[in-house]
Formats: sequence, C-alpha cells, structure tokens
Amino acid sequence: MKLEKQLETLSAEELARVIEEAQRTLEAKQKEKRQEVIREIKRLAASAGLDVIIRVKGRAVGEERGGRRGGKLPPKYRHPTDPTLVWTGRGQMPRWMRELVEQGHKKEDFLIND
Repeated sequence: MKLEKQLETLSAEELARVIEEAQRTLEAKQKEKRQEVIREIKRLAASAGLDVIIRVKGRAVGEERGGRRGGKLPPKYRHPTDPTLVWTGRGQMPRWMRELVEQGHKKEDFLIND
C-alpha cells in the first residue's frame, strides 16, 4: 500500500502526531548531517595545518549561547499615575505609553529623572 493511501486512513489527530514525529526525525537527521559536515571541514583543515571556527547564525559552533551581559536594565520611563508601569526604552513600546503618545503626549514626558 502506498504511503498516501495509508495517510488517508488516519484521523486528524493521528496525522498531526505523524507530522510531529516526522518533523522531529527530519530535524535530527539535519542536525546529524551538519555535525558530519563540520567534522569533515575540521578534519580537512587540520590536515592542512589550519584551525577553523565554524559559525552558525553569528555564534561559533560549540560556543554557549549567552544571555544579557549586564543584567536587567533600569527603567527609563514611568507611567504618570501608575508608578508600577515602567519601560526601559528598549524593545516594543508598551501599550500604556503608546496610548498616551497617541493622545498627544511625548515620550520625554515620562522620563524618570531620579
């Protein structure tokens, strides 16, 4: 029986499980292939007396992923009437500030001057 025919007999939940398992298997095979290629590159480089650093998306393979270096940033802006609502000025503007800016206020109005 062809795979397509077998798949047609499965329920939606069973198909979802098959897809999830296939995705995990695919990712594992891709990871193993990458590791195999990296080993071969390093072997070839070593045979020529070279050291190589393999980078994947800006980080060296085998290098730990780092979090923030300096810890949590202090807040830069504070809501005028609710002091618990603060923003560091990084990332997406929080809803409370966006609403106040849309009402005509300026971001600078909410700067913390401590």
